[in-house]
Amino acid sequence: MTTFDKREEGFEKKFAHDEDLRFKVMARRNKLVGLWAAGLLGKTGADADTYAKEVVIADLEEAGDEDVVRKLVKDLDGKGVSDKQIRDKMSEMLEQAAAQVLKSG
Repeated sequence: MTTFDKREEGFEKKFAHDEDLRFKVMARRNKLVGLWAAGLLGKTGADADTYAKEVVIADLEEAGDEDVVRKLVKDLDGKGVSDKQIRDKMSEMLEQAAAQVLKSG
């Protein structure tokens, strides 16, 4: 194996690792946002956890955050929560999720 091949392999491994980490952070963020929304909906315990999982699954519909935002806007309709508040909460939870994932390894 040449030095170039080794370097290419190293970049590929780093890319795969970074993508895996990104996926974990986004899933954690969606869970945290789901738990926040569950609280607004009056859900607790297992019901809150189940709802948070639904939010995580909603993110698998399409690339980006719009699928999650759409679900939360629909579910929180009538609760006085704006699209901007949802997006702000998602940004806030992204920081927490990244810290949690990096801490847990």
